[in-house]
Amino acid sequence: MPKHALRRVMTATAAAVATLALGLTDAAAHATPDTLDYVALGDSYSAGSGVLPVDPTNLLCLRSTANYPHVIAATTGARLKDVTCGAAQTAHFRQAQYPGTAPQLDALDTGTDLVTLTIGGNDNSTFINAITACGTAGVLSGGKGSPCKDKHGASFDDEIEANTYPALKQALLDVRTKAPHARVAALGYPWITPATADPSCFVKLPVAAGDVPYLRAIQAHLNDAVRRAAEETGATYVDFSTVSDGHDACEAPGTRWIEPLLFGHSLVPVHPNALGEQRMAEHTMSVLGLG
Repeated sequence: MPKHALRRVMTATAAAVATLALGLTDAAAHATPDTLDYVALGDSYSAGSGVLPVDPTNLLCLRSTANYPHVIAATTGARLKDVTCGAAQTAHFRQAQYPGTAPQLDALDTGTDLVTLTIGGNDNSTFINAITACGTAGVLSGGKGSPCKDKHGASFDDEIEANTYPALKQALLDVRTKAPHARVAALGYPWITPATADPSCFVKLPVAAGDVPYLRAIQAHLNDAVRRAAEETGATYVDFSTVSDGHDACEAPGTRWIEPLLFGHSLVPVHPNALGEQRMAEHTMSVLGLG
């Protein structure tokens, strides 16, 4: 082959190799990261109970397909396995909540990348007992004084410390055992009541004026138990105490994240609405650096 023809072939070959290398480098630079295997655990605040549409695969759990796990999965492209269930307690991580409903921990394995959960409020029936007791006492007192606090005192706090906190810690340790490589986020509960009584809210949340801060303090204690359990087990605590302030059940529709006990717009009172689930997802992604 003449030298000038050989040079042309070599030049063309080098250009082709360079183009191919550039293409491979560019493809590698723009490669999509592996899809996250995401498992959502937890109670009705995780499940979005009361928010439509309802997941038809397990009607007993009253799980919404617009709950915060679904919002996180849709935003991040994660592959979601949602086993959240309304009324779940920490015990239901290890045992069946309903016939045909597997223990929530069964959804985890060594390939799980991300776990989120909101749990603890139903242990000892803390939420339901406190809301029911204080609501009943509030109606009977006409909204005056602190009849719920006067009757129950530190009993709810004592139950949280003696029973809920160790159960939370054990539940998170169990999550770590089943999913050792996962990033685990334990979410606190957004505020249900304002810091101080709002007389105009009594018809929607019939809690006596002196019991409004009492209920808020119980919720703060529960959230602190979640925080401590998370920190002691290597999980990330997602704190809603600042971002949910001013979005409690006494606020107007479009502002509140939690629906009131009476005259709300949800099938399940004293639970997050669709806006609340959306905001819970957004704050969780912000804390975890996702999205």
